[in-house]
Amino acid sequence: MCGIVGYIGNKGATHILIKSLKRLEYRGYDSSGIAILNKKLKIVKAKGKIINLEEKLKKENLNGNLGIAHTRWATHGEPSDINSHPHTSNNGLFTIVHNGILENYKEIKNNLQKEGYNFLSDTDTEVISNFIEYQYEKTKDLLESISKFLKEGKGSFSLGILFENENTIYTVKKQSPLVIGIGTNENFISSDISATLEYTKNYYILEEEEIGIVKKDNIQIFDKNKNEIKKDIYVVDFDVSAAEKNGFDHFMLKEIYEQPTAIRNTINPRVINDEIDLKIDIDAKEINKIHVVACGSAAHAGIVFKNIVESLARIPTEVYLASEFRYQNPILEENDLILVISQSGETADTLAALRHGKTNGVKTLSIVNVLGSSIARESDLNLFTWAGPEIAVATTKAYSAQISLLYLLGIKFAFQRKKITKETEKLLVGEILTIPEKIENILKISENQIKELSKKYKNNKSIFFIGRGLDYAAVLEGSLKLKEISYIHSEAYAAGELKHGTISLIEDRTLVISCITQKHIFEKTMSNLQEVKARGAESIIITNEEAYIKEINVDVDKSNLLIIPKINDYFTPSLTAIYMQLFSYYISRELGSDIDMPRNLAKSVTVE
Repeated sequence: MCGIVGYIGNKGATHILIKSLKRLEYRGYDSSGIAILNKKLKIVKAKGKIINLEEKLKKENLNGNLGIAHTRWATHGEPSDINSHPHTSNNGLFTIVHNGILENYKEIKNNLQKEGYNFLSDTDTEVISNFIEYQYEKTKDLLESISKFLKEGKGSFSLGILFENENTIYTVKKQSPLVIGIGTNENFISSDISATLEYTKNYYILEEEEIGIVKKDNIQIFDKNKNEIKKDIYVVDFDVSAAEKNGFDHFMLKEIYEQPTAIRNTINPRVINDEIDLKIDIDAKEINKIHVVACGSAAHAGIVFKNIVESLARIPTEVYLASEFRYQNPILEENDLILVISQSGETADTLAALRHGKTNGVKTLSIVNVLGSSIARESDLNLFTWAGPEIAVATTKAYSAQISLLYLLGIKFAFQRKKITKETEKLLVGEILTIPEKIENILKISENQIKELSKKYKNNKSIFFIGRGLDYAAVLEGSLKLKEISYIHSEAYAAGELKHGTISLIEDRTLVISCITQKHIFEKTMSNLQEVKARGAESIIITNEEAYIKEINVDVDKSNLLIIPKINDYFTPSLTAIYMQLFSYYISRELGSDIDMPRNLAKSVTVE
């Protein structure tokens, strides 16, 4: 959520900042703005897309080698030009951009108003700029003023700060991510490495409550007590082209097609001679219970894992929505494991849950995609998905990489606990290794069929998904994917629960997408499908190859049958996901939705 970029060097800052902002559009935003300091400060802001800001910039003369810019996702105050960042303090000394939420802004604002400060916007961000100015007017020490804010400000915030009297960018990091890009006679700041990857692959990653002082030829980093810190340089190992569309119309479609590669990158380094080597020091025999903590699609991946690890390894496992975890006062014991799953590694609720677990002395294991992220740095153990940059807000390849890695973890735990033999481990791993090729086959044969189904059902106001067991875990993700980018109302139900109330929602021509892949409950799910068909529903069925096709005993058009290749039942979520992703994509395209940046959503949710 929100995006911060900053540049200081010898080149024109405006072009670099706008280009970098565009690489952060995937994070979600409703307005944008830029500030350039060249003896005097100039600010331009605009509600809506960055193109609106660019139109305004055509009428302005923003020349300079130093600046900060921002994309805003509204929290305090509606989207507007006034509420957009950057925000300047009353006397014009400080201009800041801010990602996060200042939780005690009302208290600070009231105190500043008593000191004569006025406020033009509804934002908590303007409160920060005035607080720093107020402290600076008293101390004439900017580092001390920023340190004071770090100690008194509550919540999550990363800041980029311009001081009218210096050619310097000051930065602050607390919970919300911020990195400093290291160049030659130029330096950068950004919320995300991808924003400035075109210009440098070398970064300092700010830790909690650190302050950066960034000049064009020097970078210093301090803790909140003003002690200077020496940091290692983090070198990025992927290229900027990984964040380009490469001929696809949308990042989401590109990332759907990248899934075979992403899964291979996740699995292959961890499989040696058909045996799993996760390269982490953990023994499942010592685990009493697993608490999976995640949000959105990552939580759905966690539900897939719960099914597998309980079935194979017989370890009791609970899946918590990260936003609920701490407030449910979970029962945590010494030999438990908290497994946190996050694509970005910066998800605020998940990070808070991780910290809660560590405070209670519970071992933590994270599954993340971003090596230098907060969750990765703070976890006791890490498993990285190595899926590469994912730009579309609706996750596809990151989710697929997560469940692939969770398959390996579940099988490894089962072997460690002697619930499966070495031979069974090899058989299961052999099945997992076939997943990328099977996804490639689905992608080759399914596109036209999915396009036609999308045209056929694009006017449906509600679409329901049903499944049992692992199929239920899979349709939770399918329903989320549909609703978040198409804006069609959608719900996923455990098929057996339909008759306990929700079947009342089924009426003539309602579309029900049924996922039916699990052998031991195939007939049960089929009977649930019969129930909705009897009430006039239309159905799309995602099922297995020939063995199951022969048992489909409802009246359904063959064009509404989506067939996955034969695979062990444990791993069908990897294949059924492809059909649901493609259906969501193409129906959204038919409706003209903003697929990569759906309304009101953000890729990286860095506030609670």
